[in-house]
Amino acid sequence: MSASRQDPRLVRADESWLTLPNRWGIPVDICAGTDVPIESSAVDEILTVLETADTLDRLAAATGQEEAAIDRVALTPDLHKGAGIPIGTVLRTSGALIPQAVGNDINCGMRLEATSLTVDQVRPRLGALERRLRHLFFEGGRRIALSGIQREALLRDGLPGLLGVPGERADGIWSRHRPEDGRPGRIHGERYPTTTAEPFRDWIAGAGGTSHDSIIGSVGGGNHFAELQYVASIHDRRAAYAWGFALGQVVLMVHSGSLSLGHQANAEGLDQARKAWPASVRVPDNKILPILSGGRNEAALQRYLDAFGNAANFAVGNRYFLSLMLRQGLAAECGDLTADLVYDAPHNLLWRHDDGSVVHRKGATPAGGYADVADGPYAMWGEPVIVPGSMGAASYVLRGHGNARTLASACHGAGRRVPRGAASRASDADLDAFLAGFRVVTPLDHRDPSVARRADVMAAWRRDLKQEAPWVYKDIGPVVSSLERAGVADPVVELRPLLTVKE
Repeated sequence: MSASRQDPRLVRADESWLTLPNRWGIPVDICAGTDVPIESSAVDEILTVLETADTLDRLAAATGQEEAAIDRVALTPDLHKGAGIPIGTVLRTSGALIPQAVGNDINCGMRLEATSLTVDQVRPRLGALERRLRHLFFEGGRRIALSGIQREALLRDGLPGLLGVPGERADGIWSRHRPEDGRPGRIHGERYPTTTAEPFRDWIAGAGGTSHDSIIGSVGGGNHFAELQYVASIHDRRAAYAWGFALGQVVLMVHSGSLSLGHQANAEGLDQARKAWPASVRVPDNKILPILSGGRNEAALQRYLDAFGNAANFAVGNRYFLSLMLRQGLAAECGDLTADLVYDAPHNLLWRHDDGSVVHRKGATPAGGYADVADGPYAMWGEPVIVPGSMGAASYVLRGHGNARTLASACHGAGRRVPRGAASRASDADLDAFLAGFRVVTPLDHRDPSVARRADVMAAWRRDLKQEAPWVYKDIGPVVSSLERAGVADPVVELRPLLTVKE
């Protein structure tokens, strides 16, 4: 549904904001210009989510807790229907947290690195790069050796913990590691606090010592990717220069998360919510299960938060290794290069604050202002906000303003406009036209004659690609313009893709 013909439940406050009146009196603001489509099904879903306010009242009354509430909801321009809670939802609670408001893919996020290569150096080598990257990502070429000590350090203390463990880093993908990769201030949340890594003891110890891991270094399914891009235009010259961008420069963008570890951590959260559920309170119709803060639930909360933190820390390490794999392929084909981290930003996380409030982001990225990054390299500019486009479409890097109306949050992409089921039935001709002009590296090489003869294999491959094709996503331009007009974030550079790696 176009925002110019809005769902009657929505009220347009001005050209940049919609509001959703509701019987609970919870402020619900949608950052969306008149040219950004908003799904009616997503509005249905967010109204169902708001019923959790009643659940919190019942839980607080049954346990004698003074208060538990949802006090604000912000919805980003890429809002679309999710699995119970829409993608693009930012939700603040007091006295409780909601594991489902983060979801399965804990710390799904973006990593962006600026390289010393130019588009003119890389574009003529794309054919050879496609073959090298397929080997690195899907044919046993990544060779990421990790010891049990390194794995536990990553889960407990994030990327700084992993890089702080002494060890040989000359072999396999480790050869692309550089000491400066551990510079502080360029990862939103250097490490997520945990008291133990026991929830994932099988991953730590299961390989029996140092081994080449089969999990870390995976892109993951759905809309996850690893991509070569270049700086196509500059919108803020001073910020772009300070952040290390130049026209024509090749950059590396990775969108991935915590893989199976995130699913396990979310399952732990739901399990703990069920165990803490008072027998006198019925399970809500929307199946959303909060966990109250407070003494009686602290043990349950800690068990979830340990698994949550482990998965979040793993995700940052996973994105790091994916970027090393891109570096490896580029170096082998185009010569040695430097690659400097611009920023690593999460999408699916929660933040507990000293005042007892909890901010949950599901499919939304932090967009802090000067004060939020005061002690880091972006103190003069605001937090980098990475907004990827769909496969084959432009992406943007913006600088955040810490807008309170969106709980200092921005969208994590353009957002779907066609559900996966409908997208998979799209025209083969449209997909062929897209593939004729753009390279997508997948485990299957569709140019291999022996593969092309397998009609069943090719049909499954086409179905998966159609679900992530550019035409199933909203136009990134109006989405970014909405952020700018609403005072959420301003564009710094526009990036155009050269090649995408997808599982």
